[in-house]
Amino acid sequence: MEKTKLELEYLIRTSDHVLFNCISTPSGLEEWFADKVNIQGDVLTFIWEGEKRNAQILQTKKNQSVRFHWTDEGKDKTYFEMRIKIDDMTGEVALLVTDFCDSDEEDETRMLWDSAVDSLRRAIGG
Repeated sequence: MEKTKLELEYLIRTSDHVLFNCISTPSGLEEWFADKVNIQGDVLTFIWEGEKRNAQILQTKKNQSVRFHWTDEGKDKTYFEMRIKIDDMTGEVALLVTDFCDSDEEDETRMLWDSAVDSLRRAIGG
């Protein structure tokens, strides 16, 4: 089954440096994305309520973005990416999320990201 590409944008009241730490480090990701995050080489293990899932870091651009691939999705060309966008006019910081899901899971995936980003906002006060 072909995956549907989801692109989401969230305004976050913080600096790009703080936001990058939250999306690119195990301790930052534990603040909002997963209960526990372990790293070994370029693979992160995310743990939610005892369930584990591994993601390989495909690309990191300092203070800009990080792209992961779930290792259980095989050679699929899917990924999830978190990018930071700063509006040139207003200076507002946004988190751009790209993710892939089955077409019948689009609403559920969107709700999961909405909930995770709400946790991020609470964690950083933004």
